[in-house]
Amino acid sequence: MAFPTLSPGALVPPGAPGIEPRWTSSDKSAVGTAVSVASCVWFTASHGILNEIYAPRLDMACVRDFGFVVTADGYFSEEKRDTDHQVHAVEDGVPAFRLVNTAHDGRYRISKTIVSDPEREVVLQDLRFEALTGKLSDYRLHALIAPHLVNGGADNTAWYGDFKGRPMLFGEGSGRALAVAASVPWLARSVGYVGFSDGWQALSRGEELKEEYRCAPSGNVALSGTLEMQATEGRAQIAIGFGTQPEEAALRAVLSLEQGVEPALKRYRRGWREWQAGLLTLDEPHEPGQLNRYRVSTGVLATHRDDASGAIIASLSIPWGFNKSDDDLGGYHLVWTRDLVETAGGLLAAGAGADARSVLDYLSAIQEADGHWVQNAWLDGRPYWDGIQMDETAFPILLYDMLLRAGEIDASEAGRYLPMIEAAAAYIVRNGPATLQDRWEEDAGYSPFTLAVEIAGLLAAADAVEAAGRLSAAQYLREVADGWSERIEEWTYASDTELSRRLGIDGYYVRIATATDSGSSLGRDFIPIRNRDDGAAVIEADLLLSPDALALVRFGLRSADDPRILGTVAAIDAELRRDLPAGSYWYRYNDDGYGERIDGAPFASSGVGRLWPLLTGERAHYELAAGRPDEARRLLAALEASASDGGLLPEQIWDSEDVSERELFLGRPSGSAMPLVWAHAEHIKLLRSIRDGVIFDMPPQTVARYVAGQPPIAPFAWRLTDKRTVMAAGSSLRIELSETAFVHWSTDAWANVTDSHTRDTGFGTHVCDLPTKMLGPGIIVFTIFWKARQQWEGTDFHIEVI
Repeated sequence: MAFPTLSPGALVPPGAPGIEPRWTSSDKSAVGTAVSVASCVWFTASHGILNEIYAPRLDMACVRDFGFVVTADGYFSEEKRDTDHQVHAVEDGVPAFRLVNTAHDGRYRISKTIVSDPEREVVLQDLRFEALTGKLSDYRLHALIAPHLVNGGADNTAWYGDFKGRPMLFGEGSGRALAVAASVPWLARSVGYVGFSDGWQALSRGEELKEEYRCAPSGNVALSGTLEMQATEGRAQIAIGFGTQPEEAALRAVLSLEQGVEPALKRYRRGWREWQAGLLTLDEPHEPGQLNRYRVSTGVLATHRDDASGAIIASLSIPWGFNKSDDDLGGYHLVWTRDLVETAGGLLAAGAGADARSVLDYLSAIQEADGHWVQNAWLDGRPYWDGIQMDETAFPILLYDMLLRAGEIDASEAGRYLPMIEAAAAYIVRNGPATLQDRWEEDAGYSPFTLAVEIAGLLAAADAVEAAGRLSAAQYLREVADGWSERIEEWTYASDTELSRRLGIDGYYVRIATATDSGSSLGRDFIPIRNRDDGAAVIEADLLLSPDALALVRFGLRSADDPRILGTVAAIDAELRRDLPAGSYWYRYNDDGYGERIDGAPFASSGVGRLWPLLTGERAHYELAAGRPDEARRLLAALEASASDGGLLPEQIWDSEDVSERELFLGRPSGSAMPLVWAHAEHIKLLRSIRDGVIFDMPPQTVARYVAGQPPIAPFAWRLTDKRTVMAAGSSLRIELSETAFVHWSTDAWANVTDSHTRDTGFGTHVCDLPTKMLGPGIIVFTIFWKARQQWEGTDFHIEVI
C-alpha cells in the first residue's frame, strides 16, 4: 500500500509541492497521552481542534492539525476560526478532553471527546455534530488533516484508498505512516497540495471535494474527507493511527474503532487515576467544576515524559509555530538538561520519586564522554544545538543529591552514579566558573544563576566522593566551591552605579559579566543583547539586571536578608517588575528581545521580551525564604492566573494593550510555548514549599556552609584562564593547571628559587600549593615547566602580595 495505482480519470493534484509549510499555534489548550508503554502517541489541542500529534516518539511531531469544515448551500465555516471554543478535562488529573465548539453565527455546534488508545498508537475522537439552526441534513461535515510525518511539512505523501475493503485516508513520509478511519461512511475523499489543491481550497469556493485527486506525492500535502452524519444523527468516531507502514497504521485505527472510544477512555482514566493516586495531596481548595491546578500540573509533567527512557521534553509545542517552517525541526520538543532536572524536581516534590529517579538514569546514559551535557538533544541523546551551559552540567549532580536525601536512592546504590558525578564535577572544575551561555542561552561570562548552581553542585559532589572514601578529593571540590563563592561579588556585584544612586542602594548583582583572563570586567564592558532588531545592541554590564540573581538565595549561597540581596531585589523590581490586575510578573532582563514584535507580530529572530510567569514562581520562593509566606501565596495566585482556560502555564504572557486580531490580551498567554513544562514544575515545587514552610529544592550543603556557617578561607587560585595579579597577605597560593608540571617560583626577584610540583586532583586539574601564608607584602614571580611536553611556558607571571 506504499502508493495507490492511479485509476483512469484520476489526476495528480496541481500545485506541487504546495506552499511553504508552517507549523501551528503553540497556544495549546490541552495535551495528553496514555499512561502506557504500549501507546507511543501524544496529542495536543488548540483552537478547538487537534493540532500537533507526536508518534512514535515524543520528540517527533507527525501531524500539523486535524480539524473540521462545515458547509451548506452558500455556507462555509471552519471550526478552528469560526467557532467559540471550550475545553474541559473529563476528570481531575486525567488529560482526556471534551472540546465544545459553537459557531459564531449560532448555526452549529461540534462536540468531541479526545483520547489516545492506551493499547496502541491511535488518537480517537468521539464526535457529535448538532445543527442549531435548520436541519442536520442541511449541513455537511468535512475532516481536514495535515500530515507532517517527516517532522516537517515538506516531502510528505498523501492518498486515499482502502484497507481490507475499509475506506481510509493515508499519509506517509520518512518511514512513518498514518491512516484515518471513521465509524461512518466517507461520502467523498480527496488529497492535494496545501494552498493550491487541498480540500480547504475547494470547499471554501463552494465546491465539493475533488475525488479525482487521489494521490499527492512528495510535498506539503493535506487529506480531506466528507463524513456521512445523517444515519447516526450527527455522531461518529474517528481514529488516526500511526505505524511504520500504512497497513500497520490502518490496522491500529481499525482495532481502536472496533473497540470503541468508551472502553479506551475507561482504561485511559484508570491509568491516570492510579498514577495520580500515588502522589502527595498538594491539591488546593477549589469548587466543584473548577480546575484542580495541581493535578493539571502533575498531568502536564507526566504527559511530557517518555516512559521508555525517562526523558522529559520542554514542551509539546513550537513557539510561534504558525510562523515557523521546517527550518525549526526541534521546536521545544527536545530535552534541555536544565528543564529536565527542574521538572524532575517537580515530580519529586509531588511524590513521584520513581519517575524522578528515571530522569537521573536517563541523564547518566546521555552524559558526554568529557562529563558535560549538551545544550539540548533529541530523546536518544543526539545534540540539537551545541552550546555549553555550565549550569546544565551541575544540575544532574543536584538531582542525584535530592533523590539521595529523599530516600529514592539507597546508600548502597550510590556508587552506581559516582562515575557520572565525578565526570560532571571534573568538567565544572576544568571549565568553570564562567559559562559560554547563561541559562537564557544567549551570553557568556559570570552569571549569578550559573555560579549558584555550579557551587551547589560541587558541594553535593564533594559529599558523594567523600561517602566513597575519597576524602582529599572531597576537600578539593569544597575548596574550589569556597573560592568561587568568595568571588561572586567580585564577578557580579555592581555598586555606585547610576541606577544604584537613583534607587538609594549600595549596589546589586547583575545578570552577567564578561570573563577575562584577569577575572570579571564588570563595570567596564558591554553585554550583547540578543534578539533585537539592532544586531549590535549592547548594554553596560553593571546596568544589566535579571531575576537570575535570586538563585543565590534559592540555592543557599546568600541569605534572603543579605543587604546585597535586598538591594538587588529593589533594583529588579524597579526595572523588571510589572504589576497586572492578576498580580506581579517579571521580565527576564532589561531590553530583552525574545517575544512578539512591538505590534504583536510573531517573534522572528527579533522582538520585545514579554513577562514570564515562571519568574513569578521563582520570586514566590524567594519571598518564602524571606519569611513572607502570605506574599508567596499571593504570587502563587498570580502564577496560576496566567494559565490558559485549561490550566496550562505559558512561557510568556502579553504585557501590552490587547491586540485581538492576533489573539493577544493583557496578562494572557502570548504566542510563545504553552505549556512550558518547567513552569508547571515550578508551580508544583511552590505548592510543596508553601506547605512545608521551606524551599523544597534548596541544597542543604550551601546553606550550612555559606549562610549558617563560615567556611575556611579558600586558597588563592590562579589559572592561565584567570591570571590574578593581587592577593592578600596570609593566603596560600594555589596554581591550578590542566596537566602535570612544576612551578618555578621566587619571592625575591629570582635571587632564590623553589620548584614545586603539581599533584593530580583526580578531576582533570593539577594543582600546586605554594607555602605563601607567612609572606608579607611583596611580589611572587613564577613560571611553569610542563613535564609531559618537557617545555617551559616561556612567560614569567607576577602576583603582588598586599
